[in-house]
Amino acid sequence: MVNITKKSNTLRKAIASATVRVSKQETIDAVVQRKVPKGDVFEFARAAGLFGVKRTSDVIPDCHPLPVEYSSITFEIKEMEIEILVEVHTIYKTGVEVEAMHGASVTALTMYDMLKPIDKGIEIKNIKLLEKSGGKSDLKNKRFAELKAAVVVCSDSIFQNQNEDLSGKAVIARLEQFGIETLKYDVVPDDVDVIRKVATELSNDQHQLLIFTGGTGLSPRDVTPEAITPLLDREIEGIMETARRYGQERMPYAMLSRGVAGFIGDTLVLTLPGSKNGVEETIDALFPQILHLFKVNKGQKH
Repeated sequence: MVNITKKSNTLRKAIASATVRVSKQETIDAVVQRKVPKGDVFEFARAAGLFGVKRTSDVIPDCHPLPVEYSSITFEIKEMEIEILVEVHTIYKTGVEVEAMHGASVTALTMYDMLKPIDKGIEIKNIKLLEKSGGKSDLKNKRFAELKAAVVVCSDSIFQNQNEDLSGKAVIARLEQFGIETLKYDVVPDDVDVIRKVATELSNDQHQLLIFTGGTGLSPRDVTPEAITPLLDREIEGIMETARRYGQERMPYAMLSRGVAGFIGDTLVLTLPGSKNGVEETIDALFPQILHLFKVNKGQKH
């Protein structure tokens, strides 16, 4: 199965359809009048389709078991065709398009089975996905080339060339995936005054995004939050709450991170952990959806 452990739970929806075509009007009449010998076609097919939605992972090997939190199956008769619509919702890490299509397939097959004794010309057509939404797929093709970034590594040992920087370079690589160019990359010591000075200098019209990595833990030299917090015009607590919750689901010490986030002027400032893994998990938790903030911020000003 595909590894989805890096994904976050979001509301995901899918709508699929299938068409059952009959060969004579008498078949449609029998369905509508509930005179089919095997029973009420709509009700039997709807029940079977709901089972199909919920049992998708049992019959399709690479589908993940997931909580189906809403399913709807409706029918519409168009001349000699019965159109089936299946809508499925979940709050989970992966989408429900296969569940919706599987439900449509099972619904159509049930109708076929119930109608074939009275109509040898029945056929199933056009099982397809009509809509899907939710998750990062909604944003995966978007690029944010209008945004420019600065990345600052806070670390005594890296500043003194005792260790190699991995986290700052990981941030730059991840930003490139969203089309964001990093204009400034710097390494500074774990010093409140130095960090504060750099943050003030880089929070300008040239940088819409300023990311610090390192110094968010609990060691005596971890002072990045103390340096940045007084500079924030608007702190956004939910950003780091989201990152910590995401991290805590994957390792037991994420709750100890003291990262902060907010705007200095029009520059969004994020303070990330110092480890490469911590940086990547935080970006997985926040991007690209966090970039919506720039549209919101512009709307507030205009």
